[in-house]
Amino acid sequence: MKDYWKEKKNKKINKRKIITTIVIIFIIIFITVITIIYKNNKTVSNWIDRVILGKEVMQDKVATIELKEDQNSNIYAFNKYIGVLDKNQFSIYGNTGNKEKSLEIQISNPIFSSSNRFLGIAEKKGKKIYLITDKDISWEVNTEGNISQIHVNKNGYVAVVITDTSYKTVIAMYNPEGKEMFKTYLSSTRTADIAISNDNKYLAIAEVDTSGTIIQSNIKIISIEKASNDPTNSLENTYQSEPDKLITNIKYQDKDKLICMYTDSIHIIEENKDSELMDTKNKKLIFQSIELTDHAVEIEEKPSGLFSADSIINIININNKGIKEYTVDTVEKDIYTYGDIIALNLGTEIEFINTNGWLVKRYIANQEITNIVLSDSIAGIIYRDSIEIINL
Repeated sequence: MKDYWKEKKNKKINKRKIITTIVIIFIIIFITVITIIYKNNKTVSNWIDRVILGKEVMQDKVATIELKEDQNSNIYAFNKYIGVLDKNQFSIYGNTGNKEKSLEIQISNPIFSSSNRFLGIAEKKGKKIYLITDKDISWEVNTEGNISQIHVNKNGYVAVVITDTSYKTVIAMYNPEGKEMFKTYLSSTRTADIAISNDNKYLAIAEVDTSGTIIQSNIKIISIEKASNDPTNSLENTYQSEPDKLITNIKYQDKDKLICMYTDSIHIIEENKDSELMDTKNKKLIFQSIELTDHAVEIEEKPSGLFSADSIINIININNKGIKEYTVDTVEKDIYTYGDIIALNLGTEIEFINTNGWLVKRYIANQEITNIVLSDSIAGIIYRDSIEIINL
C-alpha cells in the first residue's frame, strides 16, 4: 500500500513538470515571435514602444531647465548631469532639472571633453584649463600659448593642444592631480585630434602635413611613461596613411585599440597593425562617427521612392566586425554619439538608439530641433529659452 501511494505522488510531480515545461516553451516561442515582429514590423514596434514600453516622450512631458532669453550660455552634458556655463558660473543640473551645484569657472569661450565622471573645460584660444570630477573642481592651471583642443580619458588624465608658440603645435599632458607630466612638440604639422588610452599608457596624436602638394596624415603613438622621463625619446610608433587621405578623428578603446576616422574610411590600430575597418568611398554617407564604446557608426542615404529616401544606420562592432542595422524612413538632419548611445535628429523628433540597434527613447517636439547635448545617461534638447531633459 505504501509503495502505491509513493508511485501516485511521483506521477503527480511529473505532471507538474510537464505542464511547467510546456508553459516555459510557450513563453519562449511567444517572446521569440514578438521579437521578430518587433524588429521587422515598424507599425508594431512603434505601438509597443509607445504603449507597452513607454519609450516615447513628448516635449511637454519632460523636465526642463529654464534659460533667460538674453542668456548667452554654453551647454554640455557629462556623466549624469547637464552643465550650463554663463558669465563665469557653471551651473550643474540633475536629471529632474534641479540645480545641484554652481562652480566659478573663469572661462568665456569654452571647449569641453568628458569621460566617465571627469569633465575638462578649457578656454579656446586662451590659457585656462579646469578638471571637474563629479560636481567639484579638482584643479585649474594656466598654459603658455593658446589652447585649441582638450581631451580627457576615463581616469582623469588630460591632454591639451596648444598653438601660437615658437612651435607649430605643442601638446601638454596632465595627471589627475593637475601636475604637468610632459610636453610634446610638433614643428611642421597641425594636430587633427588627440587621444589617451584607457590604461593611461599611450598618447595618440593624429597629425596632418599640408606643406606639400599632397596631404599626408600620420598617427604617432607616444609612451606616457617614457615621455614623463624623457619626452624626446618617447615615440613608440608612427603609422603613415596613404597619400591624400585626411584624418579627422581618433579614439582609444580598451586593450589599446585605436580607432581612426578618415574622410573616406575608418581604420583600427591594434597589436602594432593598422587595418581598414570600413571603406566609405563608394557610399553616399551623410554622417559617420567613432565617438562610441567599442563601435563605429555610419549613416547612408538610400532612395526609397521617386522623391523620398531612407537613412540606413550601420553600427559596426570593432571587436567582432559585426554590423547592426537600423532604418529610419527619412533623411537624418544630424547625429550625436556618446558611449553606447546614438541620437538621430529627424527634425521634430530625436530617436535615441543603442549600439545593439535598439530604440532606447523617442522624443517628439512641437518645433524644429537644432541642437542637443548628450552623455550615455542623459540628453538635453536645447531651445532658445529652455533645455528639455531626456533620461536615457
